[in-house]
Amino acid sequence: MQTVDLAFEQFGDVQNSPLIILHGFFASSRNWRQIAEKLAANFCVYVLDARNHGASPHSEIMTYETMAADVVQFIRQHNLSTVNLMGHSMGGKTAMWLALNYPDLVQNLIVVDIAPIEYKHSFEPLINALKNLPIAELSNRKQAELLLADFIPELSYRQFLLQNLVLKSGGYHWRIDLDIFQKNANNILHFPSVETVPQFIEQTLFLAGGNSRYLKENSTEMLFPFAQIKVIPDAEHWIHVQQPEAFLNAVTDFLLGECANTV
Repeated sequence: MQTVDLAFEQFGDVQNSPLIILHGFFASSRNWRQIAEKLAANFCVYVLDARNHGASPHSEIMTYETMAADVVQFIRQHNLSTVNLMGHSMGGKTAMWLALNYPDLVQNLIVVDIAPIEYKHSFEPLINALKNLPIAELSNRKQAELLLADFIPELSYRQFLLQNLVLKSGGYHWRIDLDIFQKNANNILHFPSVETVPQFIEQTLFLAGGNSRYLKENSTEMLFPFAQIKVIPDAEHWIHVQQPEAFLNAVTDFLLGECANTV
């Protein structure tokens, strides 16, 4: 399996217990900086850019098997024996697949608002809207926001997606390859077959937004028998953005408690 060297940002003292954060589809490490800076008080935090995201290399193949392999390579390249691993959405699925297949590398697992199942919605309309944006005609980012408003009514989500639109040499360009995203969108909705995969028996925390429907009932017990599930009220899919204080408290309480229990 061909891996890529992932771009990353590091926060905190390297002497502290390592915590790796994996972002979601269309996101990047920059979306987690504020959370990482706060968690760095107790951990050495590595926020990775997944392949085809942020500053990481592009690849025609984007599956959970390959994305997990990229993270495994990162762990070994940085001589980390075991890590605390946290992933949101696509990053949560990557984290789960890594933990299930490389359990010796994961001390504690946190999965943010996603389950190890296949989802039925489609990214096709969203990707087509982004591909149809006339970026060659744009003179500022506000124009792009307005042009996408009919397709993506939520302003904060439009602004999140448009973080991938960068100004370079006097013109706007996509930092991501939308053709690759379109080709691999079904892989992101999918979760690999778990028929021959053993359970992950280390401590696991699933965080769910109180107003989100991503974490399906009875979707975690078979693979993660010792998992805790905590619901964060007044949050949807972007828990760390919508309820950052409650999110940080839940993560810190879990990790500090579990890390202390392993000493």
